[in-house]
Amino acid sequence: MTDSTRRQFMTTAGALAAAAALPASAQAASSDCSLDAPVLHMVYFWLANPDSAEDKAKLIKGLKSLQAIPQVQALHVGVPASTLKRDVIDNSFHVSELMMFNSVEDQDAYQTHPVHLKFVEECEHLWERVVVRDSLSA
Repeated sequence: MTDSTRRQFMTTAGALAAAAALPASAQAASSDCSLDAPVLHMVYFWLANPDSAEDKAKLIKGLKSLQAIPQVQALHVGVPASTLKRDVIDNSFHVSELMMFNSVEDQDAYQTHPVHLKFVEECEHLWERVVVRDSLSA
């Protein structure tokens, strides 16, 4: 398997696994989102206060509030999985978010939506580092 084929497989498999793990209500919202041409928005957060269960809970609650944004077709909020340790796995983050959008325009609208802006305003003090990875189906 070539590196690009493996990456494409891993992206698709990850999206399918995330969708399967979504609650029924979120899965219903994702029915309009085709895995053939979605925009995936993957965000990894490192907490400023990693030992604070309260801060982690606040961040998770804030992330889940983003489901109210109409352009968000699917949302998965997670924490690092206890998978096998391998050199290629980075599970140093504390909380992650995976969103699906039907288009780049929908993702752009999400960025300026009042619910997203409120989330950033109320929660940005909780993290010290954020990594965002957006991708399109190849």
